[in-house]
Amino acid sequence: MNEILVVARLGQRGDGIAPSETGDVFVPYALPGETVRVVRDGERGQLVEIITPADSRIAAICPLFTRCGGCAAQHMAPGLYREWKRRQVETALSRAGVTAPVAEIVDGHGAGRRRVTFHARREGPGMLVGFMVARSHDLIAIPACPVLAPGLARAPAAAQLIANRLGGSNKPLDLQVTASEAGLDIDIRGHGPAGDKLRLSLTEAAERLDLARLSMHGDIVVERRPPQQRMGKAMVGPAPGGFLQATTAGEDAIAALVLAALPIKAKRVADLFAGCGPISFRLAERAQVLAVESDKAAVLALTRAAAATQGLKPIASEVRDLFRRPLLEHELNGFDAVVLDPPRAGAEAQAKRLAAAKTGTVIYVSCDAATFARDAAILIAGGYALEGVTPVDQFRYSAHIELVGVFRRRKK
Repeated sequence: MNEILVVARLGQRGDGIAPSETGDVFVPYALPGETVRVVRDGERGQLVEIITPADSRIAAICPLFTRCGGCAAQHMAPGLYREWKRRQVETALSRAGVTAPVAEIVDGHGAGRRRVTFHARREGPGMLVGFMVARSHDLIAIPACPVLAPGLARAPAAAQLIANRLGGSNKPLDLQVTASEAGLDIDIRGHGPAGDKLRLSLTEAAERLDLARLSMHGDIVVERRPPQQRMGKAMVGPAPGGFLQATTAGEDAIAALVLAALPIKAKRVADLFAGCGPISFRLAERAQVLAVESDKAAVLALTRAAAATQGLKPIASEVRDLFRRPLLEHELNGFDAVVLDPPRAGAEAQAKRLAAAKTGTVIYVSCDAATFARDAAILIAGGYALEGVTPVDQFRYSAHIELVGVFRRRKK
């Protein structure tokens, strides 16, 4: 049954929220102020018609928008889009009882995303490669994607060719494609071990596609050129499938905010959840660094790059699970500043130790506003003041937002 509603505001995921007699209705791709016709299914509404469009509605840049599930906000004008994303951070802080100034969003999109994951599955005699359909487990083929960096222009075709070579598998596959200084770097997930015949076929495909590297679950099938990434003064060779920030501009923006918050006289800094060193190498231009990360392959990549890079202060590294074994107070007290860049789960255990330590400055890089707010409350209760939060938008058109928060220990 059709129902006519007026959208009042945007939800966290970008859905329009329209009040009704039976409660709020979430309407994907509807904007505040619009009168819309929807088909309801409980609290969800499928958009049938926009009766009165909002002034903040703009044309999408991709013909697959609303069908492909990769983007949620191509229809939002820039002002509304920035307000929506910034409000996500403010809402998360408010829910945790944290008060702090939230700066305007820093655009971290730059040239576009340098990494992308395609899904592949058998459909009939062939392999379908693409992204998930919006709010579905179905796949949609992606011949091109406008949010990807130019270095990934060949990524959809390359993923399709690799998937075709894996066509004997009935398992759903993921193909993570990263643009590097040396070309495409592809890691295959979900297939399982490859026999000699398949490895030979994949090696031939890598030659044909001129890939820098091809791997399966981190096991290198062929490396034709080192797929390096520039991080400050260093050239780093991340492990196959290893973590990188989504965009080069986003990594640069986050690192710049961290450096701007670093105390001028800082001599020793701990970089926790350091990955392969995107922040560590920038910090080492000014101070000695201890880089701590649980992923052994990432630490090895960091260590190799540090040994080959001149003009940096010493970088020590440690493989350590900071969820189970956070740095303790006596370890933390020797640092002038601590940088945190945890995964979405946040750094609750480490935040508790920092709250009990004497470190003067904590700079927290987060990819999840809710867990950041939780950990911020812990630090504040332990004697820190949250100086400010800066959102960084490197996932343009998505609901995802990253941020950098700066904490200073209050003087007693």
